[in-house]
Amino acid sequence: MAALQYVGQRISYDGALCTVRYVGEVAGTSGAWLGVEWDDSARGKHDGCHKGVRYFTCKSKFPTAASFVRPSRPADPPRHFLAAVNHKYASEYMLPDGRRAAEEIFFGKRAEEVGFEKIRRKQANIGELTIVILEDLQVASARADDESEGTISRTCPKITQLDLSRNLFQYLDPVFDICRELPNLQHLTLNGNRFQEVLENETHGVIENVKELSLEQTMMSWEEVCHIATKCPSLAALDAGSNQLQSLPALNYGNLPSTLTSINLEINDFTTFADISTLTALTSLRNIHLKGNNITAIAPEGVEGPIFPESVQYLDVSYNNIQSWTFVDQIPKHFPGLVGLRIGHNPFYDAVDVDAKASSSEESHMFTVARLASLKSLNFSQVTVADRTNAEMFYLSRIGKQLAAASEDAETEVLALHPRWAELCEIYGAPSIVRRSEVNPAFLEARLITVSFHRDGEEEKVTKIPKSYDIYAVKGVAGKLFDLSPLKLGLIWETGEWDPVAGFDDEEGESSDEEAEEERERKEVDANAADEGSASKPGRWMKREVELREGPRQIGYCVDGLDVKIRVEAR
Repeated sequence: MAALQYVGQRISYDGALCTVRYVGEVAGTSGAWLGVEWDDSARGKHDGCHKGVRYFTCKSKFPTAASFVRPSRPADPPRHFLAAVNHKYASEYMLPDGRRAAEEIFFGKRAEEVGFEKIRRKQANIGELTIVILEDLQVASARADDESEGTISRTCPKITQLDLSRNLFQYLDPVFDICRELPNLQHLTLNGNRFQEVLENETHGVIENVKELSLEQTMMSWEEVCHIATKCPSLAALDAGSNQLQSLPALNYGNLPSTLTSINLEINDFTTFADISTLTALTSLRNIHLKGNNITAIAPEGVEGPIFPESVQYLDVSYNNIQSWTFVDQIPKHFPGLVGLRIGHNPFYDAVDVDAKASSSEESHMFTVARLASLKSLNFSQVTVADRTNAEMFYLSRIGKQLAAASEDAETEVLALHPRWAELCEIYGAPSIVRRSEVNPAFLEARLITVSFHRDGEEEKVTKIPKSYDIYAVKGVAGKLFDLSPLKLGLIWETGEWDPVAGFDDEEGESSDEEAEEERERKEVDANAADEGSASKPGRWMKREVELREGPRQIGYCVDGLDVKIRVEAR
């Protein structure tokens, strides 16, 4: 056994996979050791450096990927491909005498129960398989020592999807040997394997019909990933997620198949689009998946960001570290063909606003739609004509509110944050901007809020209340004005702002004339916008109201401005 152990060998101990990185002695101990890097990086105790001495280096960046084990430790026996297929898919048939018709085949050794009926039934079952999943089954080779080429194609010729994830392959050759005998294979998954000498071996040949190739968690370089992809001339989707990639070096992408339209680079270590700028050379690329990286910007400060071809229509940057809306505003320049986007679960998108009646994610959804004119799908939701109209009008009103709160001198600075301002004003008309005159914060006026209390059936009553009053005190004031117990009344702040009604358009049918429908809907919204007298606008908009819940929070932090309108309700 010891003679078979060598650096680079793949071994499984009780189902836990590892790669031998060192064979030899360890200071302070007796006898030989195997230094192994576990596929599960949390399983080990160090990173190849033990008591200040480095014995080997791991591919994984985790500090606990390595351990030392004794060469005498029992290892799981490796299997060849058909042994694994039989083990998983043909081991449950029972012979007439009640015995299990199992056949375990390892390297050159067979232990089989002879019986024509058993063999016929097992082979008939395997021969119909189209989806085969052999993950974690210690597969190390294509065939047994006494098995001839062509046996796989005769045994299971109908396989279209094959998953060989987390096995004991050391090189790519046995994988290609298996695939060449599966003429109908279209989906190949090799996640979690640890292939060696990928670039050095040019004898792999090609896998003609594979359209989807997954190489997640293989710890391969981008050059190695692309090298394997070039062996699949029909490839449409390439998955290279979770490979610790930090940037994609310049390569001769001309060798990649022209059919490649989707690349998945999720859960890597990219921080900007500049890190993947070499993908701009792929003019057939349509989908780029970057979920779970650490992307913060289009490009580093002072560096011009890449411009991707118009063929790229979908981008996933969810679960990253995007901090501001400036990132969204820059997307059209760098992805001019983009129509689909996933961008949720980023700091700027999930910001919490405890006082907002609508959740922050709902507002973020509308802001994103409004900022990106070409967007047709956002976070898996289709953007209808009505959705866009509502979002753009809502966004325009928010810009107007922001301008009203700023001085005229700061107007240019505010509008610089909203590149679509002029375009949206052209479509819907500019909102009215009413700025209050500045009040000296030292004056009493700046510390008082003018509140107009009103109750159904009674005269409106106006009074001034210090900003420092908490909601309990404000309820006390309202109770005295209307001769009500403060414990039996509720306060509703009428903000004067309008919100779109969620779900109104969900039941609308499709129009046979999209342009006419779009024009009709926009005219309808414009007509509704002119109606400010009712509690809600017909069909699409309603006034935003905020209940002032009793508590110690000061009124000055619960409402905006120095003149507010509050409705008093008996409870």
